[in-house]
Amino acid sequence: MDKYIDLVLQNSYVVRAILVVIGIIIILTIKNLIRSRLSRYIKDNDNSYKSKKAVSVAGYFLIILLISIIYRESLGTLTVFFGIAGAGIAFALQEVIVSIAGWIAILFTDIYKSGDRVLLGGIKGDVIDVGVLRTTIMEIGGWVEGDLYSGRIVRIGNSFVFKEPVYNYSSDFPFLWDEIKVPIQYGSNYTLAREILYDVAHEVVGDYSNEAEEQWDIMVRKFLIENASTHPMVNIIANDNWVEFTLRYVVDYKKRVSVKDQLFTKILKKVENSSDQVEFASATFEVTKVPPVEFKKEGYDYK
Repeated sequence: MDKYIDLVLQNSYVVRAILVVIGIIIILTIKNLIRSRLSRYIKDNDNSYKSKKAVSVAGYFLIILLISIIYRESLGTLTVFFGIAGAGIAFALQEVIVSIAGWIAILFTDIYKSGDRVLLGGIKGDVIDVGVLRTTIMEIGGWVEGDLYSGRIVRIGNSFVFKEPVYNYSSDFPFLWDEIKVPIQYGSNYTLAREILYDVAHEVVGDYSNEAEEQWDIMVRKFLIENASTHPMVNIIANDNWVEFTLRYVVDYKKRVSVKDQLFTKILKKVENSSDQVEFASATFEVTKVPPVEFKKEGYDYK
């Protein structure tokens, strides 16, 4: 009789194991099939990425649920053990748990998404993947000047979204305010210099100003924020060496370097064609007095 019971129990364990394996294979097959078909029906890259992530999470959840149902009779005796073990695991893996919580926050809020340009954990770059534990960033800067890729791929724990500020350059307002400074000699035609800067700004970034104004109106309605101007502005200050003109403008967050190049190129050309009415300045030094020079040699003084 005992041998018969043992045989039944053994067969029961084998059957459960087989059911678990079959169930996992079916769930994974369905998950992969759905993921492969999503791109056909969801054209937006961001929504497609989030949908695939959600399908993966749902698949893993169903696997855990399947195992819990099949082995539900054995789970009761392991409750205390799992409780004690879970407390120790939670303490040892607290960074992992926080990273998972960060991943959930990233997926279901607007902190950032794939394709956004961010500054996270001291690393600036474009987000290329948001994993369960880490966010993968294509680094910008480093040893490279300007907003250009360095070629390094950086992986940062998702826990950073709870520990440090996250700077998003492209989330709600995909434009940035930038500025250039132009030194002009004293005695130049300051009115003409201002006109040159305004004309160049409207030629190069005029379209950005109109697009940014529409986006900023949405920001004003969405957040408690003042209605700032998105059109080019020119300010001047006078210092010891020159009159400094500052051109402030709005630009697409990915085109700061190329726009600066266009602005300076056109400004240089217009200043050269101004018939010397406007001239660039450089640092100058005025010598007011030459100190006396004395020479001494073998008891003789020369002045």
